[in-house]
Amino acid sequence: MQKVSVKAADLMPFKVGYDVKDISLADRGKLRVEWARQDMPVLSGIADRFRREKPLQGLRLAACLHVTTETAVLMATLKAGGAQVVVCASNPLSTQDDVAAYLARDEEIPTFAIKGEDNETYYQHIQAALDIKPNITMDDGADLVFTLHSTRQELLPEVFGGTEETTTGVIRLKAMAAQGVLRYPVIAVNDSQTKYMFDNRYGTGQSTVDGILRATNRLLAGSVVVVAGYGWCGRGFAMRARGAGARVIITEVNPLKGLEAIMDGFQVLPMAEAAPQGDIFCTLTGDINVIRQEHFLAMKDGAIACNSGHFNVELDIPGLEAVTVGRRHIREFVEEFTLTNGKRVNILGDGRLINLAAAEGHPSVVMDMSFANQSLAAEYISKNHDKFEKKVYMLPTELDMEIARLKLQSMLVDIDTLTEEQVKYLSSFEMGT
Repeated sequence: MQKVSVKAADLMPFKVGYDVKDISLADRGKLRVEWARQDMPVLSGIADRFRREKPLQGLRLAACLHVTTETAVLMATLKAGGAQVVVCASNPLSTQDDVAAYLARDEEIPTFAIKGEDNETYYQHIQAALDIKPNITMDDGADLVFTLHSTRQELLPEVFGGTEETTTGVIRLKAMAAQGVLRYPVIAVNDSQTKYMFDNRYGTGQSTVDGILRATNRLLAGSVVVVAGYGWCGRGFAMRARGAGARVIITEVNPLKGLEAIMDGFQVLPMAEAAPQGDIFCTLTGDINVIRQEHFLAMKDGAIACNSGHFNVELDIPGLEAVTVGRRHIREFVEEFTLTNGKRVNILGDGRLINLAAAEGHPSVVMDMSFANQSLAAEYISKNHDKFEKKVYMLPTELDMEIARLKLQSMLVDIDTLTEEQVKYLSSFEMGT
């Protein structure tokens, strides 16, 4: 393993610091990024404009994201806009090592990410990213923001805004804002419709199935798949699992979402009742200990459990370990736990998000919209940060709609426009039956 551990700020802007698995993987990473870019026309168009206008000129941006091919296209776009960029991993198992090498060598973007890094290295990489003394943060899960607020508070006066990519991070940031400890405004990119309606539903849906199948090579058709959580990610995965022939059971704590799942044709049960029935379990809730020790003990022999939420706390691994008498890695990304009752439970990807631990994450076509949101959010912050309070904001609806318009345009799809008569009708109240 080739590793060069340096502080990004000490080397920029004339030298490049990085900590990647093997810099010689960059050639392979370059080809994969080229492949992804072909399916990201919206972000590529934004990059072209950024090169001309330089809306981020002189700004320092620290990004803590899944280091994938699509993220590489985003980082290149931000750099094209004039920003000084550094990136680290937002999850220890989500990095694509060849892409990290490409970013460091060819894009000359300081990159701190190694697939399979331990927690100590993970937080060292976050610290290295923060050494840039960012003006803007870009986060996926809010670990960068939390580290900045807890151990690097001296840097906070330099920061005037941030963005957040995922539901889990938005939950954390809103809690910080509610308690009055958030020190700068953050735009919840996750809450843009062109993000959650497509990335969370179609991206997570397909990539979670992809990760489970790559890790296990099991047949979904005829299997009982238990989906914990019927938010946008859960409903996307449930839709794809059913499409592959699985019988899908939904578990929920929200009565409205439980009702929606019933109306969508799924069976809804408490986890205690679903546990003995499931062949494959997947959590997508953003909460802790969704599948607990008592659920593991109730599962069938050979049941498979995984997580597609951001953190690995949705599966109660310590509780599982407490009733384990033997464990072994039976396949890559599959660890078999033999329990005190003699049954075996298989955990995928150490309980970390399976769509990136065992697969490649979301397809580029949906990340095109998600990262278009990130790019425009960074630009919006740079122009408007003095108007914000220290709260969590949504990206303006008009920017969300513009991304959707550009996406349709790239797909050669036309839609109607309102006539003057229709505009007048929608803005009036006089006309009734």
